[in-house]
Amino acid sequence: MAEVKSRLNIEDVIGEYVQLKRSGRNFKGLSPWTNERTPSFMVSPEKQIWHDFSSGKGGDMFSFVIDFRATLEHLARKAGVDLEQFGSGQAKGRSRQKARAVEALELAAKFYQKQLTVNKAALGYLINKRKFTKQTLLTWQIGYSPNTGFALTDFLTKHGFTTDETKLAGVSTERSHRPSDMFRGRIMIPLHDGRGSVIGFTARLLVDEKDAPKYINTPQTLVYDKSSHVYGLHLAKEAIRKKAFVVVVEGNMDVIASHQAGVTNVVASAGTAITERHLRELKRFTGDVRLCFDADQAGITATERAIPLAQKAGVNLSIVTIAAKDPDELIQKSVKDWQTAIDKAVYAPDWLIEHYQKALDLSSAQGKRAFSDALLVTIRRLSDPVEQEHYLKAVAVAADTSLEAVRAKLDSKTSDLISMPRRKITPKAEGSDKSQAEYQKMQDHLLAMTLMQPKLRGLLKDMGPEYFSEGAPRALLEFLRKNPDFKGEPSKDFIEVLAGKPATAQQLQGASDYVKIIALQFEELYQDLPSQDLAEQAAHLKQRLIGRYVKKTKTELVTKMQQTTNNEQLQKLIRRVNKLNSLIK
Repeated sequence: MAEVKSRLNIEDVIGEYVQLKRSGRNFKGLSPWTNERTPSFMVSPEKQIWHDFSSGKGGDMFSFVIDFRATLEHLARKAGVDLEQFGSGQAKGRSRQKARAVEALELAAKFYQKQLTVNKAALGYLINKRKFTKQTLLTWQIGYSPNTGFALTDFLTKHGFTTDETKLAGVSTERSHRPSDMFRGRIMIPLHDGRGSVIGFTARLLVDEKDAPKYINTPQTLVYDKSSHVYGLHLAKEAIRKKAFVVVVEGNMDVIASHQAGVTNVVASAGTAITERHLRELKRFTGDVRLCFDADQAGITATERAIPLAQKAGVNLSIVTIAAKDPDELIQKSVKDWQTAIDKAVYAPDWLIEHYQKALDLSSAQGKRAFSDALLVTIRRLSDPVEQEHYLKAVAVAADTSLEAVRAKLDSKTSDLISMPRRKITPKAEGSDKSQAEYQKMQDHLLAMTLMQPKLRGLLKDMGPEYFSEGAPRALLEFLRKNPDFKGEPSKDFIEVLAGKPATAQQLQGASDYVKIIALQFEELYQDLPSQDLAEQAAHLKQRLIGRYVKKTKTELVTKMQQTTNNEQLQKLIRRVNKLNSLIK
């Protein structure tokens, strides 16, 4: 891990997931875990650390991504480090399988590309009918799968891939008691991950066949997950960051046509219904998502389903309406019209209202009922009460009815939902989580102040380890109490002290990261405060920590007092309670 970290900059790694802007010596962005509007997510290039003030999370480049193993594989590939030498037997095996799958898919893409160059019918379809240039075909690695049934399988076998490996990669299947090609007689469109590696294919029929699907995708594999894969993201992400919004279309061909036309912040859900995971993947680059699905009923239904998912994912969803069957058709007519349609995207709930106003007869009772039924499904899921109120009024005006009637219908439908079984967090558990987060913040901030300002360390003299969490906070408290004049490099010197004690490398690394994080907190929150204000805030935090400890301990002692029948033991408990009371000033 150390070798991987030494070769990469944390701001570059996290910048692939969060929009970052320079803020003094650090970088700042919106938290990927909360729906905040004011950036509180900080990245420190000097410390190679990040901290999210809104959620309290922090760490190094590995801890940023929830799935540690996936992150490590990602960073190792970029750094050119072989992870297999560090992994367990099981992890090595899975890693090897994934690596071989990607190798097979990369080789398959090159094979299909070669086959395209010698198939006039396939080339003619792409160049003459789809209007793709040769450069576009190369950029997107488009190819053709021969209709023989075994061409790719035989090719990969000759290059050392086993039957199991080609099956795991999703490019072969079992037919007539022998492995054969998954795709035959189709235009092959490689699917890439965010880094540009081939992880699967979408295959389009070259010649339409009765009862044969026009498009088929690679099945779910070790490296391809259709519920989270966003087509074209590897070539669109820089344009998305630059323009601060993304356009999501249905088809791969629409994406390719748009990129060829110069509108490159366009991606696709690759023929699958858009999911919350798709939207969260896009949120790493922008919170402005513009959806342009086909104007048929299936496209409209898919758009409606996406609206509540966008609410959950925390993105603003707008709808692009076009005067064509699909974006590809519009682009062939006028690239300018395509760009204009994108610029005129309508916020999703407004688009729904406009759509149903045109589709239904609002002069009839039946039309008004259908109109309100359709809209209230979405309005009910709006998390902001002001926004919900706005659209309730809009429905009332459009249906020529009263706000009270619309609200009554909303409430009745909501009651139906409330009666349904659901899993929920109890208020006690939720309050406990908030209390713990507040406790963590108090101790972190006090330790940050005393670490970075030696004059404040006198506050720690009468504070024992019981006031702080186990692990790095208590270790740092002990270090500062024993070294009141310490003015060195916080993380480095602290770790040198800890290294002299029984501790694992992981514990030492955790302590180092903790010190870096609280140092970053101090820089962002307290560095510019006058000395007097800083001293007052530190003293206040100390009293809050003491008060929390007293309250928690008294609760435990009172419980013991209620349970004891021994008078001597009871008197001891009473004396302890009185001693605790004396701690509060």
